[in-house]
Amino acid sequence: MRIYDVSVPISAQTPTYPGDPGIEILQWSAIHEGAAANVSLLHFGAHTATHVDAPAHFIEGAGRVDRLPLDALIGPARVISIADEVDVITPDHLSRQEIERAERVLFKTRNSSFWSDSSGFRKDFTYLSANAAEILAEAGVKLVGIDYLSIEEFKSEHHETHLALLSRGIIIIEGLDLSEVPAGAYEIICLPLKIAGGTGDGAPARTVLRTLD
Repeated sequence: MRIYDVSVPISAQTPTYPGDPGIEILQWSAIHEGAAANVSLLHFGAHTATHVDAPAHFIEGAGRVDRLPLDALIGPARVISIADEVDVITPDHLSRQEIERAERVLFKTRNSSFWSDSSGFRKDFTYLSANAAEILAEAGVKLVGIDYLSIEEFKSEHHETHLALLSRGIIIIEGLDLSEVPAGAYEIICLPLKIAGGTGDGAPARTVLRTLD
């Protein structure tokens, strides 16, 4: 059995979605300054690096991140590889064989290579079309993931992809790094922070994949 850590590290250099809070990691107390212990102060948005979108992200009064069902966040998952030249994942890219009985689907795209790009946020990321999201929802998936900071087209006005999934209670994982993960079947373990305050829209999540053999 092999374990892949598909979480993006959080640091001041980690790209953030335009308009979201920036990342600050400050030293609150330090042993070298005479304190008894090192304590860091963290300041960043709920949708930083690898994170989960709860239904409350786009739907007022919908399910909060601290109440998401763990049985949707842990279990069999299928990684689907999308060719580098693809800008938008459409129904044509969804093989019936790959999504049939797949409870959790993760898309590996050229986006995974962007995490090693030091130039900052990339607007040209590959995203999931609303039509493809509808097909996944109709197939009964519990969770859909993608390897950049949004599953939706940059600057989308109507958020149709998010709504197609979240309105049905389907959890979204954004910001995965699948660069080292071959396409195929895995077990996913995704544990977002149990943030009970605020609107419950989402939370960063340490996420790993385990091979099934």
